[in-house]
Amino acid sequence: MAHASEAANASDASNTDADRPEIRVIGHPDPEGLLPDQTAPKAVSAISSDFIVKQAPTLNAFQLVNLLPGANVSSSDPYGLSASSSLTLRGLGQDQIGVLMEGAPQNDIGYYYAYPSQFADAENVRQVALAQGAADIDAPVVAAAGGVLSLTLDDPRPEMGGLLDLSVGSYDERRLFARFDTGALGASGIKAFVSYSRNRADNWRGAGFDTRQHVDAKILGEWGDGNRASLAVSYNDANTSTYPSPTLAQWQESGRGFNYDAHYTDGDTNYWRLYRSPFRNLYFAAPVHLQLHDGLSFDSSAYLQTGHGNSPYGTQLSTTGNYLGEEELTQPITLPGAVDGLATVLGNYTGKQFRIGDVSKLTLKAGAHTITLGLWFDYGTDRVTQSYTSIGSDGRPLDQWGYQDKAIRTADGRLLAYENQRTRTMTRSFFAADSIALSPRLGIDIGFKGVNMERRGTNYLPGPQAQVHTDSFAPLPRAAIHFKLDDRQQLFANITTNFRPPNEFALYDSYYEGELVTQGTNALKNEYSVSEELGYRYIGASLSFSMTAFHYHFRNRQVATVVESGGAQIASTINAGSQTSFGLDGEIDYRPSEGISVYASGEYLHTRLDDDLPIGGDYLPTRGKRAVASPSVQFAMGATYDDGRLFGSSALKYVGRQYATFMNDESIKGYATLDLSVGVHLAGLIDARRTDLRFNVLNVTNPHVLSGVYAFSTSAQDTPGRNGTVITGSAPSYYIGAGRAFVATLSRAF
Repeated sequence: MAHASEAANASDASNTDADRPEIRVIGHPDPEGLLPDQTAPKAVSAISSDFIVKQAPTLNAFQLVNLLPGANVSSSDPYGLSASSSLTLRGLGQDQIGVLMEGAPQNDIGYYYAYPSQFADAENVRQVALAQGAADIDAPVVAAAGGVLSLTLDDPRPEMGGLLDLSVGSYDERRLFARFDTGALGASGIKAFVSYSRNRADNWRGAGFDTRQHVDAKILGEWGDGNRASLAVSYNDANTSTYPSPTLAQWQESGRGFNYDAHYTDGDTNYWRLYRSPFRNLYFAAPVHLQLHDGLSFDSSAYLQTGHGNSPYGTQLSTTGNYLGEEELTQPITLPGAVDGLATVLGNYTGKQFRIGDVSKLTLKAGAHTITLGLWFDYGTDRVTQSYTSIGSDGRPLDQWGYQDKAIRTADGRLLAYENQRTRTMTRSFFAADSIALSPRLGIDIGFKGVNMERRGTNYLPGPQAQVHTDSFAPLPRAAIHFKLDDRQQLFANITTNFRPPNEFALYDSYYEGELVTQGTNALKNEYSVSEELGYRYIGASLSFSMTAFHYHFRNRQVATVVESGGAQIASTINAGSQTSFGLDGEIDYRPSEGISVYASGEYLHTRLDDDLPIGGDYLPTRGKRAVASPSVQFAMGATYDDGRLFGSSALKYVGRQYATFMNDESIKGYATLDLSVGVHLAGLIDARRTDLRFNVLNVTNPHVLSGVYAFSTSAQDTPGRNGTVITGSAPSYYIGAGRAFVATLSRAF
């Protein structure tokens, strides 16, 4: 639809020829975007660009889906710049949620986490979809029992043009975004866009600041009857702060004052410059759709990713008494700035990843059947090193990236490292599905996916473990049914299986002062889950509504804990048994008049640990307890308004109590957040081009709360085991809810 200023131009143009009748084109911006129509036989929620454009342009994808059912988001900063953030769905964590952008996986290949601050700029995102429980059969993801978050980029515009956004805000926030669209290039019809953004903001609490530079680009060609091919590129270069996460006792003592030190003194390992994380990432995605023949199509989604970064910390080293793996170093090491043989250094946790893959499928429509056959191949390498770098007398690291050629070495020239490994992961998968239209109203989907994941790794530390290897196959059947009651009402049900192989960390031994402290294992079974959904969906002209009941059962849950080995207590990853979850999701969007939309969502969730947790030869009595970071109740409400001149939105979210230990002996209280925005369309007042001025307030009420569980523990208190042993507790840590922030943005199209 045309904007009001565009309508005025059309009207003026029509009056330039007296022989033509007057034509008036009246357009209204669409205020919706919180509940796009869905027809899939599974729970799917989404937000579109109509909602995204009203939000603060700094928000990342996790923050944008905060209103959707089941989404529990914890952010370390209001602008979404920090890599420290969390998303859980129906109580399942980030390592069980697949993330796709333009069909390409964004999860870390080794640990399954995704980092939303690295994703595309919000101005380039057309839609963010959240499938809360069931990944599509062709989705190139593992560890997706919690669902899939999918980002779709905007297509290049058919006409040449551009967009410029300028933002300023609290904490010295400054952001520039610029996009250029080529329009259709000659007779080829190929079109492209490229954008650049630069963002900087001070830490909202404590010393430090974040910087982010980002480039998105997409080239698209379309021809014939539905054929299209595109290449999307996304590059991110950021240096962001790590916010410290307090225990409950530290929060009660210091509150928001729990921060890194603003000034460096000799021996200080808590100085803020030792906790800045630089990362560079480059993503390519090349989806292709070809209509080969009537009823036969071919799809391919190739992707390539590279990344390098460091998550450092402050620590101290001594010139003597060091070990490399289990080998004692008899010669002292050289430590610049050491005093009495002791020096403060930068501890590096560097990762360098490469990943390439492709999903290809054939789809045949024959009568009542739509048959899909496909293959997925993925190869990735992950080089992880924990080394050490010297710092200057002012506390500044000599190299914040943790490059090995600048790291501290042993007397004989080897890299001094606590962890030093390289893992190669290969995933091979096939899938087949048939969607059967039994009648115009009734459809059944059946499918099977087989996934083989193989890891081969090298541990470069001296010790008995040099090579690691694991190889597993998971059969993943599924079925769904969809019934249209009428043109507006739908019923659906599905049963889906998912799996999560052990992460690469579980494979490797690690040592401290020559003693084994973490025991690797290749004997763990894949975590396997079966989930069911039963839903109702209503799509009306002014009212849309969806309700989904769900049930999960997990077996072979993987938990990092403490085990007994040779009389010593060491860390390891174990099989913690099974877990059951069930609940109800709902969302409703009401549009009482043109330009107004009101949205609400909610979730009830019940989780139950079905087994006791084995620890150190005994069992922690966790059977019957609730799962961590799984609030029983969540509620959200949003609204948008747009009359062609003024516009605005609101977003209210309540998250209930969350347990932080398997024993449920420590938790954080429920809390609520509120975001508001207001703006004005200036087109027609200045000239005919789209010009918007908007003002966003994030966390309006500025609640002083803990917003999520950063690191859980088995129990906070010492607890008697089933066999009488006293099992030592440890304190979990938490995210501190971000403070209030104001952002003003001027957006201008060219």
